Amino acid sequence: MTYIMGFVIAVPTENKEAYREMADTAAGVFKKHGALSVVEAWGDNVPEGKLTSFPMAVKLEPGETVVFSWIVWPSKEVLETGNMAAMNELEDTGVMAAHLFDGKRMIFGGFETIVEA
Repeated sequence: MTYIMGFVIAVPTENKEAYREMADTAAGVFKKHGALSVVEAWGDNVPEGKLTSFPMAVKLEPGETVVFSWIVWPSKEVLETGNMAAMNELEDTGVMAAHLFDGKRMIFGGFETIVEA
């Protein structure tokens, strides 16, 4: 079964195109280092919850949009080596532009696939 790294972030809405360009470049780097696929999804219908929600989780501010992303890896082992190599390459080349979003409010984690249909 595959292994998933998931991310939820708040991105200033005005940075949508710059974020999309950065994410497209980063996707190629992650795939070069073993990722099977990369998905970046721009929030379109992400309601504010009463107890919890994506906007609450990332402390969404006015003028921001929730982005939900995931990277599919063939295994946790491939992720561990490939992700580190990809992140190093992205940092070395300046692709990961810190000005596009507040990384301190990013939620991320690794997930073992238990059903894949």
